[in-house]
Amino acid sequence: MAGTGWQWDPSLYAGSASYYVRGRVPYPAALIDLLAAELGLDGRGRLLDVGCGPGSLTLPLAAHCEQVVGVDADEQMLAEGARQAAAAGVGNVEWVHARAEELTRSLGRFSAATMAQSFHWMDRERVAGLLRQMLNEDGALAFVHATTHQGVEGTAPLPHPRPPRQQIDALVKEFLGEKRRAGSGHRQVQTGSEDERGRIETQIFRAAGFTGPKRLDVPGWIADRSEDEVVASVFSLSYAAPHLFGERIGAFEHQLRTLLKQRSPTGEFSEDMREIAVDLWQAEYLGPAGPQLIAHAPTSHPRSLVGQLSL
Repeated sequence: MAGTGWQWDPSLYAGSASYYVRGRVPYPAALIDLLAAELGLDGRGRLLDVGCGPGSLTLPLAAHCEQVVGVDADEQMLAEGARQAAAAGVGNVEWVHARAEELTRSLGRFSAATMAQSFHWMDRERVAGLLRQMLNEDGALAFVHATTHQGVEGTAPLPHPRPPRQQIDALVKEFLGEKRRAGSGHRQVQTGSEDERGRIETQIFRAAGFTGPKRLDVPGWIADRSEDEVVASVFSLSYAAPHLFGERIGAFEHQLRTLLKQRSPTGEFSEDMREIAVDLWQAEYLGPAGPQLIAHAPTSHPRSLVGQLSL
């Protein structure tokens, strides 16, 4: 990611895929309905989901499209997505192993695209430009701002105790150090207000050839969670990915579960999930020639994993 001194490497989420599925709260039906309506998903057309992970957004949107292409840099995430698709009987998703910076015209053109919880890992200027050039002239991009691994702090009564998130973060630092891990290196936590980050993202998308955004909101909700799901939510994080703990992973999980049992002896938890914001960007008309992909070639070519993943 430019400007942070951190370089992407494939170990970023190593070992986290199965934990991601169990530990991240599913997107609410209200979000899926909103995206389907605003993106004009009527069972036809192709949708591109960039940074798709194990298909958290890809799979629920598949029912509204003729085809969905999920692109992610982590092969284990894609394999987990393919397993989830097979279990659900979803057969119209193509899983492509590639970084977003490696998108090429070999994937074809799309009527809509989505990104959720992934843009901050990317070369944002390049990816925004590539997305614009892969969309049809009347296409749209939905940029989903969401937090699904944990809820917000609060004092309002809930059905069950809140997970002790601050203590969990302190335990992660006790095992892995104060500097936040990211793959084989460290990554500085984003600074600045949400408004400041939003202004930067707005400049990036408009420079890439999008107009907007139209801001849409989905209200927060209460999620009930088990002890296992809270544990999985921790291992779903890039800075607490299983491989980072090495031989100490058993000791960490034991202390984590002890902490959770102290908070809720029954192993039942509840969290106030944050509201979800969606920025809807419309593809700007680029002239009679239409979109032309950025000239310089990617470091490698996207690889379709359809039929290649071991389910």
